[in-house]
Amino acid sequence: MNIGEIAKRAGVSRSTVSYALSGKRSVSEETRRKIQQVIDELGYRPNASARALANGRTSTIGLVFPPAGNHYTGMQLDFIGSVVEAAAVHDYDVLLSPSGVDSDRSFQRLLGERRVDGAILMEIRLEDDRVEHMAELDFPSVAIGRTAHPENGWWVSLDHTALAAACVHHLADLGHRRVAFVNRPEQLLQAGYESAHRGLDGFTKAAAERGLTVRTYCCGDDAASGQACLERILHDDPATTALVTLNEAALGGLYRGLARAGRHVPRDFSVTGIVASRWAETVTPQLTAADVPAEEMGRRAVDLLVERIEQPAAPGRHHLLTPPISLRASTGPATGTSIR
Repeated sequence: MNIGEIAKRAGVSRSTVSYALSGKRSVSEETRRKIQQVIDELGYRPNASARALANGRTSTIGLVFPPAGNHYTGMQLDFIGSVVEAAAVHDYDVLLSPSGVDSDRSFQRLLGERRVDGAILMEIRLEDDRVEHMAELDFPSVAIGRTAHPENGWWVSLDHTALAAACVHHLADLGHRRVAFVNRPEQLLQAGYESAHRGLDGFTKAAAERGLTVRTYCCGDDAASGQACLERILHDDPATTALVTLNEAALGGLYRGLARAGRHVPRDFSVTGIVASRWAETVTPQLTAADVPAEEMGRRAVDLLVERIEQPAAPGRHHLLTPPISLRASTGPATGTSIR
């Protein structure tokens, strides 16, 4: 079924049907009702490409999301799912572009061919050429994460600095004095990933404030790396009694390393960090953590992007989220410490 057939059955011209569908020119209410009646009877849905040509919209948003390593972590998949679900509420489809920098061909096609009405950028770096390029083009975009200078941008982010600091203060309040920090992989830190840098900054400053003895480690995004990292922690300082982690993908390995070292959680060793709740609840004992609200972040990012698409001149808006620490079973008083 096409516009020509609708025009024939409604007794109007093809251009009148086109104007009625696109709204580019006024059509009398009687003619509009006649056309709509035919459309309803035929179950007509306009072709997406034709609709885009008619109104300048694709009803599609891009999700620019490069995997940080050689696979997507559980938290990353949670973000992707949350964006897709939130977009559907606004009647948008989602096109995934696994682009890391603005020189990637996939990213250039996304912009140059206007395949999408706007884009959500993930895996943000402190200096991110994708964010800068979008701003230069005035292309509607929202970042999940913050660059080094986020003041006037459109973004949704976790306050990794405050959350890592909250984890440190929680452990210090429990009497822990020697604490390790397990970060994301070294290559991500070197690439300027903002969560890795801001989390490290929050951990370091809070530990100094509380007078703790600390060591920091980069760790691969997998369980084997987590176990190897835990072995290094105990080798470097056997007196370590707790750790804070940003690396959810390594969490199972960290637990396994503690078990193999004969360290009981939380009696002998406490573990906390910044992790999505459903992953914090899959380990035993369940992880005391600042729960990453992936669903909320995806929804807020889509809402902001739709707002920006519909109001191109609107000033930048953002959301900085600081969820509370969810107390579960993985943290307890340091050995020999009485907490009152």
